Amino acid sequence: MTQTEDTTPAQSPTRASSPVLVTGGTGKTGRRVVARLRELGVETRAASRSGGTRFDWESPDTWGPALEGAEAVYIVPLDTEPSPTPAFVERAVAAGVRRLVLLSARGVDVPGYFGDSVLDGGPHLKGEQAVRDSGLAWTILRPGWFAQNFSEGVFLDGVRAGELALPVGDGRAAYVDAEDIAAVAVAALTEDGHDGEVYELSGPRALGVTDVLDEIAKVAGGTPASYVPVEEAAFRDGLVAQGMPAVEAELWTAALDPIRTSREAPLKDGVHRALGRSPRDVAEVFRDAAAEGAWG
Repeated sequence: MTQTEDTTPAQSPTRASSPVLVTGGTGKTGRRVVARLRELGVETRAASRSGGTRFDWESPDTWGPALEGAEAVYIVPLDTEPSPTPAFVERAVAAGVRRLVLLSARGVDVPGYFGDSVLDGGPHLKGEQAVRDSGLAWTILRPGWFAQNFSEGVFLDGVRAGELALPVGDGRAAYVDAEDIAAVAVAALTEDGHDGEVYELSGPRALGVTDVLDEIAKVAGGTPASYVPVEEAAFRDGLVAQGMPAVEAELWTAALDPIRTSREAPLKDGVHRALGRSPRDVAEVFRDAAAEGAWG
């Protein structure tokens, strides 16, 4: 996708006069959102089961104290059924929150995006509907697969071990930088002009897993880790053999299907629309990760 540079003047941030609550405040995007907000001088509550503000999706008694007096909330939802997000949004409205920014996921509004109906109409879509119906100012973020999954997430152990086995064939994905997701979230939380927007977020180019591993090798040194394609059934059975519940293993396998089918390959313009710049490439993301010792 070809993008043109935005030549309009940058908007001045509208700082929240009350705290911004960040759920999942110690997670991949949450901790980055917290850091960026605090750099801007915005009073921020990092909420999680182990964070400065206690918050547990499975303990609704923690929601009220976390929400008290908050001006805006970044919602990192619990991806389970039944989804607790609608009930949390109701509590946010009752607490006087004025703005919600929801982390959703790419493809949640496309039937069959995840291969079959297993994830259609799931918790992300229900969360989106809840914030739309809340009566508050809202922004929805729909990122694809994170580039950081190779440096600090679910694929890291395989990369470090030298062999990454996945059921994605030759599929490609435009992996998105978690820092870009955080930057868009912070813009939506602190600036005017983002209300009612749904930002589809991707990186600037689509790569196969072998391409990604080559990019890591360029900055980490040594021989690239080997990519080993496996069948979906074998992958799912392997997860169960490692102790993962069968239902969760099925969901994980389905979540990878958009990479296998290259549904994650088309480039999206959400970063450019929100920030007026191009998204960061995985090469830059991995240079930073290598400098921090991600792969030893």
